[in-house]
Amino acid sequence: MESSSTKLKLKMKKIIVLFVLIVLFSCQKSKMKEEVFTNFYVGTYTNGDSKGIYKYELSDQGKLRQIGLMATTINPTFLTKSKDQQTLFAVGETNENGTGFIKSFKIEKDSLVLLSKEKSGGAGPCFVAMNDENYLITANYGGGNVGLLEADKSGKLSPLLDVQQHTGKGVTNRQEAPHAHSSWFHPSKKEIISVDLGSNDLWFSTIDKVQKKLVFTDQKTLQMKEGSGPRHLTFHPNHPWIYVLNELNNTVSLVKEKEGSYYVETSISMIPEGFTEFTKGADIHISKDGKFVYASNRGHESIVMYKVNLEDGTLTLVGFESVLGKHPRNFSISPDDQFLLVANQDTNNIVSFKRDATSGLLTFVDEIEAPTPVCILF
Repeated sequence: MESSSTKLKLKMKKIIVLFVLIVLFSCQKSKMKEEVFTNFYVGTYTNGDSKGIYKYELSDQGKLRQIGLMATTINPTFLTKSKDQQTLFAVGETNENGTGFIKSFKIEKDSLVLLSKEKSGGAGPCFVAMNDENYLITANYGGGNVGLLEADKSGKLSPLLDVQQHTGKGVTNRQEAPHAHSSWFHPSKKEIISVDLGSNDLWFSTIDKVQKKLVFTDQKTLQMKEGSGPRHLTFHPNHPWIYVLNELNNTVSLVKEKEGSYYVETSISMIPEGFTEFTKGADIHISKDGKFVYASNRGHESIVMYKVNLEDGTLTLVGFESVLGKHPRNFSISPDDQFLLVANQDTNNIVSFKRDATSGLLTFVDEIEAPTPVCILF
């Protein structure tokens, strides 16, 4: 007969084995959890190795993985999606007889299927946006104008509905003519704000839905500081504040509205004090909680981080994070606000950073090769 001590030893062994199995199962479960991925698309310039639009994945740990080429198309340098996530729209940043193009693609699991292609209304379209009513606006850099289109429920584009021409010029050699760089639907009112680097203005308009045309508002424009070169902007999610990135003088301007008119309240530098080498601003985004603003520097090769004063909207410098590459033309914050992904155009890489929601600081997680990446769209 087994002694009581032997039985106890056997019982203990069983408990240990069971404990080890539980630990192993937990670890396996944890590993399985790490394999949760979010898809994103990458727009590119196709004057090198790139063939068009690519699909990648971001894990919930910040790791990156390439899926592959989704659509062969020329210079899809900016992308957007329909509200129902069924259609992807891409610019074709070209100049064919004075115009570029907008294309729409049906989003399939393993590909993007071309639905339609229409003229953008001007040369060099570099931005496209869509509102909840299926209107699309595109900023034509070379044409110095904004094109208006519409999509049906299937995602097919209408022919070009209207072109709104900008006028004027700035004081630098990049501002000898209008250069519309982006065009935005205001998130809380029926208004469009177009950002023109060449004329050095913000342009304000609405859509006449009967005539299907763009109509300037009473204010029409807001002139930025001489030589600023406004490029992109971002809206605060909880307050009526707009942050405008100025490419040429490397600043971010806080724009507010008073008695129906917009004005610039303050501006803050995007580069470190004493930095004298050539650099130019590119992209700007704000965290979902509205507490931090991020912007990219091409030349200084960094993401600048600002803390937002939630009382008045002013920005305070938090610091700079190297993008570990060159020419960060575009970046994006992940849908869960946990990660910031940078597209480095000249070093053919995408870099993933973990975002600290409390401090706003960024920490490197991963990087992956990408051919001339210039737009990241979740």
